[in-house]
Amino acid sequence: MANFINFFSVFDFMSNVYLDYYDSRHKPTSKHLVCEFKIKPAKGVSLKEAACAVAAESSVGTWTKVTTATKHTWSIRARVFKLSKGKAFVSYPEILFEKGNMPQILSSIAGNIFGMKAVESLRLEDVIFTKGIVKSFKGPRFGLHGVRKKLKVKDRPLLGTIVKPKIGLGPKQHSEVAYEAWYGGCDLVKDDENLSSQRFNPFKERIVRTLEKQDLAEEETGERKAYMPNITAEVDEMLDRLDFVREHGGKYVMVDVLTAGFSAVQTVRENSKGLIIHAHRAMHAAVTRNKAHGVSMLVLAKVFRLIGVDQLHTGTIVGKMEGGKKEVQEINRALKAKMHGLKPVFPVASGGLSPVHVPSLIKYLGKDVIIQMGGGIHGHPDGTVAGAMAARQAIEAVMNGVSLKEYAEDNIELRHALIKWG
Repeated sequence: MANFINFFSVFDFMSNVYLDYYDSRHKPTSKHLVCEFKIKPAKGVSLKEAACAVAAESSVGTWTKVTTATKHTWSIRARVFKLSKGKAFVSYPEILFEKGNMPQILSSIAGNIFGMKAVESLRLEDVIFTKGIVKSFKGPRFGLHGVRKKLKVKDRPLLGTIVKPKIGLGPKQHSEVAYEAWYGGCDLVKDDENLSSQRFNPFKERIVRTLEKQDLAEEETGERKAYMPNITAEVDEMLDRLDFVREHGGKYVMVDVLTAGFSAVQTVRENSKGLIIHAHRAMHAAVTRNKAHGVSMLVLAKVFRLIGVDQLHTGTIVGKMEGGKKEVQEINRALKAKMHGLKPVFPVASGGLSPVHVPSLIKYLGKDVIIQMGGGIHGHPDGTVAGAMAARQAIEAVMNGVSLKEYAEDNIELRHALIKWG
């Protein structure tokens, strides 16, 4: 009880300092970065006090007045300019941030504030970046339209798969599974997030073998195909792997963007030189899933668009991963919205999908989406080739305005998929 009383007597003192960060008359300009926070204040703390503590600690303030503060530091403070239904809107002068430095930006608006005793929970819901900050990043090299151009697929969702089992196959087996998927109709084949260069499947041998199968599939089908190898590792190793893929004629690299880190992904983008970057969001739910605390996937999507990925996993709505319709659609819109000249990112739907889900996916997400099926292709009762054919047939059916049931009458692969998963 003594500690409890002591904390709030201290916070009462602190809040007098923090409350100067509230300014309802402030109007953010194009030179202000704006954050939307969802806040549940600690017991005994008002929303206004908690929001002002967030604004102070994420900009120029601290828990007490300091003699080292100047007129200039006070003039560039963040300001809480709106409070509404548990949300606080905070405006940050652009000068607070080092352009082109995402770690510094996030250390400010998504840093120590999450550990403050003044908040019981805190979630960064959205960020509006200034033009100056956006322009300091390169953004996607190819983006949605560049990927379509590279693969020569104009008007339908791209179809991808993940080699399954996700880990445990050797390079030869891995390449054969990839070939069967391409031959059956997949445009893209990728490594899973936890396959890198284990002893049973060393990176370089896997790349050589799988790219050879990619070329064979292109020759036999007359379609463009692409392999997305996972290069995630220590940064220098990632760059070596990136160069190895390029030297052997690859079109893509894949990075686990959260576990690799923001700076590492930016370094890969700087050195990508003609390679498309597929971004897997492994570990995102550790910071995004709790709707009361952490950072939203919407914010992360905007961040990775600035950094420069070309494709990003965003959710499926109907698959095995969490993420509701409203949330996933909002993320996908943000990836494709106009953003001071940045190219749009290609959204990826992946996780627990089969041909049965295709009508709903296209209904909810449109045609500008990459549909990835792992088990939904390799789990087909007639094997991987038939699984890929069934998935492609499902896309063809929807694009032609035909029900899956009707299309399956003349396509046995789709019919067998519907029997298993329908």
